[in-house]
Amino acid sequence: MTITADLIRGHTETIILAHLYNNESYGYKINKAIQEKSGGKYELKEATLYGAFRRLEENGYISSYWGDEATGARRRYYNITPVGRDFFKDCCKEWETAKALINTLIDTGVKDDE
Repeated sequence: MTITADLIRGHTETIILAHLYNNESYGYKINKAIQEKSGGKYELKEATLYGAFRRLEENGYISSYWGDEATGARRRYYNITPVGRDFFKDCCKEWETAKALINTLIDTGVKDDE
């Protein structure tokens, strides 16, 4: 089963920040990591990915720079900022709250094997 974009919409920036939390990276690599981590069930469209990068950078959550062309194609690298780390932590708390609420709202009391 693939995951619909509607289910993840609104969390794209959090997912990107998670991938940047420990290491800088570039768009293609982040998208590949998302595909691999989801077992191929989810991938970001290029326009969605780069739109999120733009918003994150405009808000000061990430910074970027152009890499050296000596290693191949010129890539734009992204880093999470200290403000971005705080924003990511807040997003994770918000997700946990939403997840608990949704679990409560959809709980029928019926066990999976019934």
